[in-house]
Amino acid sequence: MARSILITGGNRGIGHATALAFADAGHKVAVTYRSGEAPADLVERGCLAVRCDVTELEQIELAFKVTEEAHGPVEVLVANAGITRDGLLMRMPEEDFAAVLETNLFGAYRVAKRAARSMLRAKYGRIVLISSAVALRGEAGQTNYAASKAGLIGFGRSLAREIGSRGITVNVVAPGLTATDMSAALDEARTTAILEQVPLGRIGRPEEIASAVAFLASDAAAYITGAVLPVDGGISMGH
Repeated sequence: MARSILITGGNRGIGHATALAFADAGHKVAVTYRSGEAPADLVERGCLAVRCDVTELEQIELAFKVTEEAHGPVEVLVANAGITRDGLLMRMPEEDFAAVLETNLFGAYRVAKRAARSMLRAKYGRIVLISSAVALRGEAGQTNYAASKAGLIGFGRSLAREIGSRGITVNVVAPGLTATDMSAALDEARTTAILEQVPLGRIGRPEEIASAVAFLASDAAAYITGAVLPVDGGISMGH
């Protein structure tokens, strides 16, 4: 059955790979993007691309309105939009700490709240929040990012308890180092140091994260909610 799916930050990296996976499976997919151009390969597949900054409530409302008019009420939400502003805590401006939480955590809160409105009426829904292995194990120079991604776990599990009785699941995927523009910004020495801690010894592929998201959004995962699924090559095991 084709579902109406909305993915925030779907123009690149994990969000883009997730959009491709859903589109290729025959679903009605909409993605948001904050800058640049709409992804041509997604548009070619019939996906809807909507410019939206998840820090702006008015833009979120418009994105949902456009999606609903084209595809019907959102049945699957993937809250993926995120940013980094890395730096050691003692040198981190407060605005850098706040900006990361505003996008990564508050943005997810805004879109999940909006999506839940129609999901509650339908008594069906899938919400998948994209966290990070950093939320589980920490990372020097990423106190803001780790805080925002750890916040998603508490937020998601609490929301799962709130709305589970209405047939809505809420789960969290925690990727490890993945081949995206964000990881490409790391210098070679830092990438090597991280990979030395990964039991599988390699960087993850966006498609591997997308597969986990697609599973949690599927009927096969109907009895899974409040879960945190690491897709990280084993780097966060034990946390």
